[in-house]
Amino acid sequence: MTEPIIALSHIRREFRNGDTVVAALEDVTLDIHRGELVAIIGSSGSGKSTLLNILGCLDHQTSGTYGVAGTDVAALDADALAALRREHFGFIFQRYHLLSELSALENVEIPAVYAGETSSARQTRAKRLLARLGMAERRGHRPNQLSGGQQQRVSIARALMNGAEVVLADEPTGALDRRSGEEVLKILAELHREGKTVIIVTHDPEVAHRADRIIELRDGLVVSDKRTDTAVTTAAPSLPAARPAAKPSRWSGFAFRFRETLRMALLSMAAHRLRSFLTMLGIIIGIAAVSSVVALGNASQKKVLSDISNLGTNTIEVFPGKDFGDARAGKIKTLVLDDARALDRQTFIAGVTPTVSTSTTVRYRDRESNMLVNGVDRSYFQVKGTKLAAGALFDADAVRNIERQAVIDDNTRRTFFSDDQNAGIGRVIWIGKVPCRVVGVIAQQQGGFGSSQNLSVYLPYTTVQAQFTGDRSLRSVLLRVSDEVSTDLAQEAVTTLLTRRHNTKDFAILNTDDIRRTITSTTQTLAFLVAAIAVISLVVGGIGVMNIMLVSVSERIGEIGVRMAVGARRSDILQQFLVEATLISSLGGIAGILIAVALGTLLNLLLPGFQVSYSTFSIGAAFLTSTAIGIFFGYFPARRAASLDPVVALSRE
Repeated sequence: MTEPIIALSHIRREFRNGDTVVAALEDVTLDIHRGELVAIIGSSGSGKSTLLNILGCLDHQTSGTYGVAGTDVAALDADALAALRREHFGFIFQRYHLLSELSALENVEIPAVYAGETSSARQTRAKRLLARLGMAERRGHRPNQLSGGQQQRVSIARALMNGAEVVLADEPTGALDRRSGEEVLKILAELHREGKTVIIVTHDPEVAHRADRIIELRDGLVVSDKRTDTAVTTAAPSLPAARPAAKPSRWSGFAFRFRETLRMALLSMAAHRLRSFLTMLGIIIGIAAVSSVVALGNASQKKVLSDISNLGTNTIEVFPGKDFGDARAGKIKTLVLDDARALDRQTFIAGVTPTVSTSTTVRYRDRESNMLVNGVDRSYFQVKGTKLAAGALFDADAVRNIERQAVIDDNTRRTFFSDDQNAGIGRVIWIGKVPCRVVGVIAQQQGGFGSSQNLSVYLPYTTVQAQFTGDRSLRSVLLRVSDEVSTDLAQEAVTTLLTRRHNTKDFAILNTDDIRRTITSTTQTLAFLVAAIAVISLVVGGIGVMNIMLVSVSERIGEIGVRMAVGARRSDILQQFLVEATLISSLGGIAGILIAVALGTLLNLLLPGFQVSYSTFSIGAAFLTSTAIGIFFGYFPARRAASLDPVVALSRE
């Protein structure tokens, strides 16, 4: 006699129930040869389903030896067992175990997916199998659109997809009506005649007597093993030859499986939209928050720097007094025009203007107001970065000739000339007792550091000294530092020069770059604080992904068992759930980025002076972060799914 395809020797299978050990199989020894049609019968609890699970490598024996085609199953690792299930066995379950998200055709294809077959090859074979089983017109239907008999036909086609040598049928007619059950038995008989080894577990004596051989179990022992001459010989449609299509290379097969895993993940997410959305929500909020905070922080810094630039870029202002708050500053008269001229000769200085000031009453017709009168040089407006709104600025001749030309700010224009179409240009205003002609209006500075609601008028400093203060000393000297020179180095040079000229340090220096750095540092600190809060929400979102994926694993244990039964490796299951977690996090990241960009666009529309922008780097970093969260927090649930025992997973369906 030829070598048996299945050989069991002294098989024992024990299960622990608390402190009690229960033996489902006591001592089973039997051989099954190629081409046999075997029925395993017995009452409930006799151990027949346990035996079938061991035969199909879904379960393992506690003791004894089990060989398939001369190979000791106990010596095989998890991947080798998966290959054995995928290439040698085909499972037909009582409850069909079809995946609800897939069509009949896609359910049949699953074993070939894990075998690494190309899409066209497996589709061709799956269509042929379904057509021969009378399911050609129903191959696009999902399981809930099929009758019990039709679902069982799909299950049979799936069992034959990879050219299984041994077909294992667990109560294949148990959930069917008599007519459907008869059709299934005819198909199994045809498989037997084609040379398949068919093993049927049943409690129905009529089904058992269709077999060539009947093995009866009782209390985990073989009590009867006999042959029968009543096997069914009813003709059935010829099935496709049981030879799988040629397989691609290892890497091509991996690529095919990954592509299929990606498709399965998308189908699963689509089938559970609410769960997928809730899983994404934490990632969406976290990514949107982090992206928005970073962009808003950058926009705030740019706005602050812009506002400071409106006051004068890279400016240094020198005041009398040893330091700010010096009570004697008003009595110090050593800061004079010659100091400004000396500073103007320095190569690192881009512009210098002396300033003097006083307060007085300004009148125009029946209107009057207290106002700050600023005496400045013609370069003042360029140093301060001031923009002209109307008219013109006074020139060097006006300064030299002590002319009474006035440049007013926008607040003054609104106070005195709100109804004047020429904005007051050419009008004469009385500054104290001195008549002055308005020659220009400067634009109001944008909000931020240095903006003011006070009324100001600008005259040549020579005019203010001659007509108002009668003092040759200066209120301050305002310097603009060249863009390529550090303001800190410029401050040191100014300090050295003036100390040498005055023989003492009787002045204080206001460096606007210090203000810029302080404000920038403050905004960075605040942005970091808010970003830290956003990152916490992102981590919470990642934990949410993990928790919901763990729930998903619990809900889909039956699916995992089916995939393992048809040949999925543990790495395939790990990949399936890891891809789902990564997809959910990545899509959530994309949604979060889109929301952040939409929020930034809305702010740009509502606040024209506040421009939020997103760099390619920040968007890429946000996307990679969300993907990394999916991989990191999805790994544990995926590993838990991959470590499930196939028989345990199937029993939870």
